[in-house]
Amino acid sequence: MFFFDPMYFVWIAPAMLLAAWAQWRVKSSFEAASREPAPLSGAAAAQLILRSAGVTDVAVERVPGHLTDHYDPQSKVLRLSQGVYDSRSLAAVGIAAHEAGHALQDAKSYALMGVRNAAVGVANFGSGIGLFVFMIGLGLALKPVAWLGIVLFGGTVFFQLVNLPVEIDASNRAKAELVNLGIVPVADMPAVNSVLNAAAWTYVAGTLQSVLTLLYYASFLAGSSDDR
Repeated sequence: MFFFDPMYFVWIAPAMLLAAWAQWRVKSSFEAASREPAPLSGAAAAQLILRSAGVTDVAVERVPGHLTDHYDPQSKVLRLSQGVYDSRSLAAVGIAAHEAGHALQDAKSYALMGVRNAAVGVANFGSGIGLFVFMIGLGLALKPVAWLGIVLFGGTVFFQLVNLPVEIDASNRAKAELVNLGIVPVADMPAVNSVLNAAAWTYVAGTLQSVLTLLYYASFLAGSSDDR
């Protein structure tokens, strides 16, 4: 039965292994950096970075959850999880600075962030309906419909490919600002780098999985066409 084709898991196995390793790295590096003190809380670090860059229209808010930190470009709000907002640790200021990096991207009209924001709707639509359309086309033996589903899912892949450099750039901005503003001494930056680099690998894994999924379904459909 196609829906349970074990070859799919063979195709995406590298991404799954990378994702598992990245999540372990995030957890272990975050816990280690959380034990290292910082002179400011995550919220204070984010606010200092924003003020220093002349960004005055972004609010910093506390939100529930663990590592639910994100920047909302529509509302101009930087939301930090409780453990990051209040904590005076290297892990907290690193994550807060990363999200502040996204706010700086927005303020400076960073091109790829604009593309990513524009692609969010397409990605959400493609991930929700793309594979469903593919299954319908395959089940009804309508190859054009199946290929349409693959194209729709391609929107998700496009988003992931654009999102990856956006996330890496935000981390690079964060690292630079933490040092330039004296929030984190250079000697303490390895702990921050460990957290942000581990987080970056989760985005690499997500991108790889979406690409491999797209290639698998395209290969499956092309192979089924060749068999006829």
